Amino acid sequence: MNPVNLVNLERVEKAYGVERLLDGVSLGVAAGERIGIVGRNGAGKTTLLALLAQEEVPDAGRVTLNRGLRVGRLGQRDDLDPGATVASVVLGGRAEHEWMGDRKAREVLAGLLADVPTDRVVGGLSGGERRRVALAALLVDEHDLLLLDEPTNHLDLEVTDWLARHLVARGEAVVAVTHDRWFLDAVCTTTWELDGGSVAAYDGGYAAYVLARAERERMADATETKRQNLLRKELAWLRRGAPARTSKPKFRLDAASALIADEPDPRDSLALAKFASARLGKQVIDLTDVDVVRGSRELLRRVTWQLGPGDRIGIVGVNGAGKTTLLRLLAGEDEPAAGKLAWGRTVQLGHLAQELGGLDDDSTVVDAAEGVRRVVKLRPGNVRPGAIGRRPVPTSGPEVTAMSLLERFGFRGDLLRARVGDLSGGERRRLELLCLLLDEPNVLLLDEPTNDLDIDTLRVVEDFLDGFAGSVVVVTHDRYFLERVCDTVWALLGDGSLGMLPGGVEEYLARRRDLDEGRPGRTPVSAHAGESGRAGESGGGSGVRTIDASELRAAKKELARLERQLTRLSVREEELHAALAAHASDYERLMKLDEELRTVRTEKDSVETRWLELAEAVD
Repeated sequence: MNPVNLVNLERVEKAYGVERLLDGVSLGVAAGERIGIVGRNGAGKTTLLALLAQEEVPDAGRVTLNRGLRVGRLGQRDDLDPGATVASVVLGGRAEHEWMGDRKAREVLAGLLADVPTDRVVGGLSGGERRRVALAALLVDEHDLLLLDEPTNHLDLEVTDWLARHLVARGEAVVAVTHDRWFLDAVCTTTWELDGGSVAAYDGGYAAYVLARAERERMADATETKRQNLLRKELAWLRRGAPARTSKPKFRLDAASALIADEPDPRDSLALAKFASARLGKQVIDLTDVDVVRGSRELLRRVTWQLGPGDRIGIVGVNGAGKTTLLRLLAGEDEPAAGKLAWGRTVQLGHLAQELGGLDDDSTVVDAAEGVRRVVKLRPGNVRPGAIGRRPVPTSGPEVTAMSLLERFGFRGDLLRARVGDLSGGERRRLELLCLLLDEPNVLLLDEPTNDLDIDTLRVVEDFLDGFAGSVVVVTHDRYFLERVCDTVWALLGDGSLGMLPGGVEEYLARRRDLDEGRPGRTPVSAHAGESGRAGESGGGSGVRTIDASELRAAKKELARLERQLTRLSVREEELHAALAAHASDYERLMKLDEELRTVRTEKDSVETRWLELAEAVD
């Protein structure tokens, strides 16, 4: 029996001025369905959400809601009373004994506001704290349908992880507009793509949407460039990803084999490391016994750390741990309280700060870009074969004009002549990043680079960084972007240390959960991979054999062993990447290291496959 629709749109049309956002759209939201809405900025995603909430009226067609439907709405910006307390906003007039006896209220407060006292005044909260208060006020109540507009904006990795698991466990219908691709995969059972006034529906979360869109374009006989360039590349990355990424959409990604059979890895790490070493030399940035103090807080304590040529590093940590400060330190914009920083002689830094600025408001888009550089070497493209084993070695890159790069970043037509001061936040962010890249740095320091960018633009940025022959350090709450762009993850855990996490974001979240629950020791890398692995599926376990208690114990024991093995292999893989960069001029050594790296990757793939099989059985 099919679930009943809660909301129906019938032949809906909506336009603003001459731009038609919805053109005869018919669709419905079923009970318990979790839908993600994707599309370029300005395509009408927020407008569609407002129509579903009946906050806006269609120009033509009809929107109908079930009688008595309880709808909860989260906008992109909150309208909280700055003079109200957190308790009054979230709990209304409920007495303490009343909400303390409500399991859902306790869970929401613990998950979203554990570090925010309920007697705080809203006007004194940060943007992230206000966002969590708005979410908590929504989630403590009962609803049949939740409409969420960019729910993960300003949320850190931990809160985003909690929110995804919480929404799946609630069982209410959810429609979310979001650019957060990890969140789409973790939460959504259906993806709607809004483009050109129509809505295309895809089963599954983001990974399934990428596959279905690529296949749909192939069947429509789209041009080779359009079909293969970014979607195939992303499919190949998803297919070869770690268990935490591939456990959810694995059955769909297997179907992509024909599309990506000949698609290479997004990055040729060995070739890029060689090219980066040629541009940067052996020394890039070294920290030696560095202390950083802000007021009474010690953010870094006797930290010794090196950024090498070709390193791609993601920095994670709790809010206030010092991630932005670390980037400013690496850029030479802040001074350490103690210790030494050293930069290589050939280092050319490009630092993208969180705050918008640095561009002339009165300049046009094209003048701002061409004022930096009219022609740029995009990536190492001219190669001579066979210098490193069977792999090509980049020599020099093809040239591309600023105008063509502007088009790739979505600046076309009238937008090229628009004043910088008239651009939206997302458009200005795109232009600032583009101008930074045009300056041809060999070290990129990126602080929340994905803010206000739509998914198509994110793909373009990731594609550009895949060919960037230099070192990259990224601070971001966008988990998908971090895992897609970075090879290693380092964490600031608030105790003054900076440590590498072989298990990446999953290990970071597991460690944070252990700290919150007061458990000592180190949690396995994928402690919650089975839980998050179920989040993107549409429910049902048909065809999966139920295992008995003894088999379950044995499976869990083997899972733990495999996780330890994956951790060791991940550590070795990173060591080999570092060794490749360090021995870039030693041909024989490179041959041996490359051969070992291939062996480690093959073994890792085999272990991951077995991990997936066991995780499915345990689930």
